[in-house]
Amino acid sequence: MRTSGLTEPWGPKGPGPQDGPLERAVWRLRSRACWEDAAALIAPRAADDPGAARWRTAVLVERCVFTGEGWGAAEDALRTAEALATDDEERGAAACERGHLAYAATLLGVRDRADEARSALGRAAALLAPRSPGRPLLDFRRGLIAQHLSDNPSDATAAFQRAHAGAAAHGHGLLLSFTWRHMAAMAEHQGRLADARHGYAESLRIREELGYLVGIAPALASLAAVLPDPDEATRLRAEAARLVRLLGGVPAWLADRLTPARTSSSPAAASPPDTSGA
Repeated sequence: MRTSGLTEPWGPKGPGPQDGPLERAVWRLRSRACWEDAAALIAPRAADDPGAARWRTAVLVERCVFTGEGWGAAEDALRTAEALATDDEERGAAACERGHLAYAATLLGVRDRADEARSALGRAAALLAPRSPGRPLLDFRRGLIAQHLSDNPSDATAAFQRAHAGAAAHGHGLLLSFTWRHMAAMAEHQGRLADARHGYAESLRIREELGYLVGIAPALASLAAVLPDPDEATRLRAEAARLVRLLGGVPAWLADRLTPARTSSSPAAASPPDTSGA
C-alpha cells in the first residue's frame, strides 16, 4: 500500500492540553515543522507533569517521522514520561507513545522494533480504561501495526473504524484527519477509488481547517493519486511540492517524490510512502 499515516495525531481537541497560550503556541510551531522550538516551550512543564511529558514526546516523535532525525531526543523524552506516570491511565498513555515510537522506527527502517511496538500497544490496551479519551488514538495505532507490520487489512480496517468513531465522539479533529486518510488508503488498496477520493478529500479538508500545514502536502499527494483528471492531479502534486519547499524539504520522505521529472503514471510520485500521518 502506497499511502498511510505515521505522525502523531495530537493537536486541537486531541489527547493532552489544548486551550492555553502555551498550547496554542506549540500547535503553531509544530504545524509549521518547528518541532525543536515547540518541544523547548513544553520542557519546563514536562519536567514534572506526566501529561506535558507525553505531549513533548509526541512533538519529538513527529519530528522523527517527518525528518528522519532526532530519535535519541524522542527516546529520552519518552523515558521521562514513563518515569513520571503514576496511575494506569498515565502508564497506559506512555505505553501508547512507546508503541508509536517503536512502530515509526521500524517503518522508517531505523531499527526493527516491531515486537516492542506490539508489546507496548498491548500493554496500553490493558491499562487504558474502555472509555478513556486515549482509546481512539490507541485503536488508530493498533490499526497501523495491522496495516503495515502485520499485513492484516481486515484487522487494520476494523481498528481504523473504531478509531474514527472514537475520534468523532471525543472531538479529536486531527485524529479524524488521520483516520479518514487511513480508511481511504484501505479503500484504495481494495480498488474502491471513489471511497478513497472521499476519504483523502476529508482528511485534506480537516488539515486545512486546523492549519496543520506540515500535513497538507502528504494529503494533497494522496488525493492526487486517486483523481481521474490528470491535470487536476498534476496541480495538486505541484501544490504539494511547493509546500514541501516552503517547509525546507519536509516531509523528507515526500520531497524527492514530487520532482518535475516524475509523472502521474509513477506510483512513487503519485503518493507518499507509508509514512505520513495525521
